[in-house]
Amino acid sequence: MSNGQLAHVGALGLGGFAMTTFVLNVVNAGIVSADNLGMVLPLGIFYGGLAQFCAGMWDVKRGDTFGATCFTSFGAFWMSIALLILLEKTGVIAAVPREGMGLLFIAWGIFTVYATVASLKMARAVTAIFATLIILFFLLAIGEWNTTVHKAAGYEGIVCALIAWYCSAAMLINNVWERQVLPLGSPVIKSTTVEKAEGEKGK
Repeated sequence: MSNGQLAHVGALGLGGFAMTTFVLNVVNAGIVSADNLGMVLPLGIFYGGLAQFCAGMWDVKRGDTFGATCFTSFGAFWMSIALLILLEKTGVIAAVPREGMGLLFIAWGIFTVYATVASLKMARAVTAIFATLIILFFLLAIGEWNTTVHKAAGYEGIVCALIAWYCSAAMLINNVWERQVLPLGSPVIKSTTVEKAEGEKGK
């Protein structure tokens, strides 16, 4: 299972993202009461946050710009959301008005748009994560003013999490079994021979 090379950290990063996204959006969808929001905080700090952030840092070492950027960014996102909730609940800061939260989700939506463009060169299932995440962020922004949309965002977020979980499982199982057990799909845009050659020169 180890050949002295750096491990593929995609399964870890996506696992952290998937579980935290799933648990929070089960709450957002109203499947469980908002009183259970506290269970999201440890996940947001450690698994979706710190573990995913570390996966991004390890991808820096591996020379994977996409993984480094996305895992580090979304790890920081989850830690910042968890910290925001903690600061509000403890009274350190006043509750952020819906305009502020809406702006926050729109900003993350913008980041996810160009990350999605980059993901078109990745496995198709990975692109599906980002495509559904774009929808999720903008639904969450609108949902700050509309409870029905907020609930719909919860269900959409569950879909996003399930896709991310599938990708995490595929990366872990395929890597350990050293063959494709769970397919991830070919990229939407495949690299040309010239692009591959240029990429090798840049390494």
